[in-house]
Amino acid sequence: MIERTLNLAMVLAGLAVAVGVFVSLFFVAAPYGRHLRRGWGPLIRNAWSWVIMESPAVLVFAACFIVATVPTSMPILLFLAMWELHYVHRAFIYPWTLRDGRKKMPVTVMLMGFGFNVGNAYANGRYLFALSGGYPRSWVHDPRFVVGFTLFAGGYIINRWADLALRSLRRPGETGYRIPYGGLYRWISCPNYLGEIVEWAGWALATWSLPGLAFAVWTVANLAPRARSHHAWYHTTFPEYPPERRALIPGLW
Repeated sequence: MIERTLNLAMVLAGLAVAVGVFVSLFFVAAPYGRHLRRGWGPLIRNAWSWVIMESPAVLVFAACFIVATVPTSMPILLFLAMWELHYVHRAFIYPWTLRDGRKKMPVTVMLMGFGFNVGNAYANGRYLFALSGGYPRSWVHDPRFVVGFTLFAGGYIINRWADLALRSLRRPGETGYRIPYGGLYRWISCPNYLGEIVEWAGWALATWSLPGLAFAVWTVANLAPRARSHHAWYHTTFPEYPPERRALIPGLW
């Protein structure tokens, strides 16, 4: 009962903080990548910063599964596979595919991401594997799971495709930026962010959980303002940037 209350308090506090983060990021772009600037303290190489920042999501979630107290069922195993599919790639593969992996990220940004991933992986992992009471095998036929899993898979594919498209713009050793074209880049500046938002919205629906919903809200709070910053940066940097593109949602925004 105590842990259930603490889990709920953590999630509700996270939702409140997400609102503040969402608003603040419209005024101050997170200082990494193309928005890196001075005044945020010491820097660390991009590749290592991503490994350190994202690895808690892999390890903490896996630890929650190892000490699970709910019955191991097909939905539980699918949730484990979905989460680890995303984060094993993000923590241990993606950083070493970056063309600009030798660029730097502020240590403060890395530590904030590290702290978020610890709390988020714990909140989701402990809920699913201990506090949820378990998911029966029949859950895989529930419309919430079917739609959620489909959204997760679609979002993951969009996110991976968009990241690969950006990577292909640079030859090994290049660090400059170019305008991406093709696919969803025809309509929006940041399909990689759209894919990740769709992915975790699907997670929230498939798990039908408050921690899952909180994670989806956090994803929007973090990535929607950054998409807007990217979109503005493209227009400022490239006078020929396609004017019909939107930041995140085709035809709308």
